[in-house]
Amino acid sequence: MITDINIGIDCGTMKKDILIVDNDLNVRNKLKNRFEQEGHNVVCVQNGMECLAQLERGFTGILFIDLQLPQMDGWSTIKEIVKRKLERNVDIIVLTATGTARHQKMKGLEPYVYDYIVKPFNVQQLLENIKKLY
Repeated sequence: MITDINIGIDCGTMKKDILIVDNDLNVRNKLKNRFEQEGHNVVCVQNGMECLAQLERGFTGILFIDLQLPQMDGWSTIKEIVKRKLERNVDIIVLTATGTARHQKMKGLEPYVYDYIVKPFNVQQLLENIKKLY
């Protein structure tokens, strides 16, 4: 569940591209619409394989990834990103309804995950967190 979807934030000149990886169409659409309102280019995919394909094509920017994905879960996707050395120029932010940043599967991935946000989340907080990346 996403709250505070219509809160405005002055993002100045920040226009990083955003890749949203979530199997929930509602989450993808709401985040896509909100980030596009801020002037970002947004790409949405629904699983880890599609995420890897976007990164292989050269996507750079912010990657929001859910952990509960079909075919290849978020943990496996992040590990594959690192294995393929696709983490360069990508800020990974986990968006999940399960676990915490201290989850055992997080061990070894800490250097590659910029933030770990548990659903439901506040969109204003999310936008403020990503402003730190600019």
